[in-house]
Amino acid sequence: MSKLPKDKRDKIILVAMSTVVVCATLWLLVINSQRTALRTVREQVEKSRDQLARGGAAVKTQAITVQQFDEASRALKQREAAMAAPNDMYSWLIQTLSGFRAGYKVEIPQFGREVSTEVGAFPKFPYRAALFNVNGTANYHDFGKFLADFENAFPYIRVQNIELEPSMGDALSGDSREKLGFRMELITLVRPIAP
Repeated sequence: MSKLPKDKRDKIILVAMSTVVVCATLWLLVINSQRTALRTVREQVEKSRDQLARGGAAVKTQAITVQQFDEASRALKQREAAMAAPNDMYSWLIQTLSGFRAGYKVEIPQFGREVSTEVGAFPKFPYRAALFNVNGTANYHDFGKFLADFENAFPYIRVQNIELEPSMGDALSGDSREKLGFRMELITLVRPIAP
């Protein structure tokens, strides 16, 4: 450049500086703003992909959740079928006890009417409870076997306040020596009335 005339050299320097300024201006105004816009678009694409992945996972788990809910609903309906009917608890108890005691030497001539009571398990518990007083007679061993099998067969019925006393029984049958008179309370859950 030293052989160039001063005019040309100044013009070349001015053109070079102008080119640098124009390039810097283009860089700052156009390219940098485009890079910022591109970065923003990439972030939005990444967010959208994350949302899509979460949505896909939710759709997959929704089917599983619906299936689990249906299975739990069926199991609940089966369990509620074993509970006392809300509209006729007294006949339900008579049928349940009469059907169950058929295989045992236990006589239950008296069934008390139901008395509504609180379950007392949890607040806002959807089930009510009914208390029944039951009186009967049986041999000691027969009553013990009946009671154990009854509590195992009906998990929604609780036996409480058992009172045992010797029973005079029937003197003609000769069975009176081991007969016991019993009184007990049965508390059972009552299924809710279907909406």
